Amino acid sequence: MNPVDPVDEEAARLYRAKLWGGADRTLWRTQVEGTVGARLRELADWAESSGHGEASLDTYGDGLVEELERRVAEELGLPAAVFFPTGTMAQQVALRCWAGRTGSPVVALHPLGHPEVHEGGALTAVSGLRTVHPTDAPRLPTAEEVRDHPEPFGTLMLELPLRDAGFVLPSWEELTEVVEAARERDAVVHFDGARLWECTTHFGRPLAEIAGLADSVYLSFYKSLGGLSGAVLAGPEDVMAEARVWRHRYGGQLFQQYPVAISALRGLDDELPRLPSYVAHARVVADAVREALTEAATEAGGPGWFRVHPEAPHTHQFQVWLPYVPEALTAASLAQTEATGTVLFRRWFSPGAGGPPGVSVTELTVAGPGLEWTAEDVKAAVRDFLSRLG
Repeated sequence: MNPVDPVDEEAARLYRAKLWGGADRTLWRTQVEGTVGARLRELADWAESSGHGEASLDTYGDGLVEELERRVAEELGLPAAVFFPTGTMAQQVALRCWAGRTGSPVVALHPLGHPEVHEGGALTAVSGLRTVHPTDAPRLPTAEEVRDHPEPFGTLMLELPLRDAGFVLPSWEELTEVVEAARERDAVVHFDGARLWECTTHFGRPLAEIAGLADSVYLSFYKSLGGLSGAVLAGPEDVMAEARVWRHRYGGQLFQQYPVAISALRGLDDELPRLPSYVAHARVVADAVREALTEAATEAGGPGWFRVHPEAPHTHQFQVWLPYVPEALTAASLAQTEATGTVLFRRWFSPGAGGPPGVSVTELTVAGPGLEWTAEDVKAAVRDFLSRLG
């Protein structure tokens, strides 16, 4: 017997989306909030105001899609870029292209990396590649771990930031040393940079300098820039030419993509310049959450234990851990919004295999709406949230 009624779960999902999407105050807005009509009107208004309203409709990747590719290649300082409908497809293609050039089907990556956790084993099942793990610690591998890994590999894939470990990044020195270690092994380096856009603050380097360390880079248009969907793969001209061939073979040569391309161009114009301010304010929010939880931990009925990870966020996203079951914490999140119109936390989850029992984790993102929150606003919201745990 299925313990979860799929109809009830879908109803719960829709209720959460409607409640949180209609909240008066939130740290960020998700991509599933709003209505079709409102989203289309926003895109149409931006297209007109930006001068794209009279652009020709694209066909099989020309027009606006080509403009988007050129724009991203310039931002990254790389020779060429190719638009893909999904990041999963983009990285499948990138790693397949590099396997052909290196002669090795082996990819070294972290076991918490997106292909290992969120793609259903596609690297092996679809592309015939094999993975090895230089480390299973909740961080990117060190240069020593890459240099001393006992198995040969043709490509080192680094997810920047490593989302499932808490959106963590190495230092700039550590990153350059890891890349050099891969080069010493004659391996190429691919960045899973779905969220690379917001890494400039942590590294203290421009986007082009970061991307320039790698042989190829993938970035997402919806994870940070607010696009409808879509991804881009950037790198050398010859590799990108082959990537276009594989994109077609994988079913990614879509007839028209102008709404997605317009939303991505809007993200580059409007959101990309604001990301450093989001990262800076995420550190204010994280400090305030920690201070409020520290105060509550000493009180009767308080959480007793908590974790804000990383202590100083590396990007505009970070984790919060509390010693309650996910259902109780998600219910408190919903109750807070129902009563106050404020969204602090959203859904909570079990940390999964290897995680401590009775502990849950959630992700906090700070974007445009969150810039209005003061540290005291955050602490008040944390206190109110805890009061609803009973």
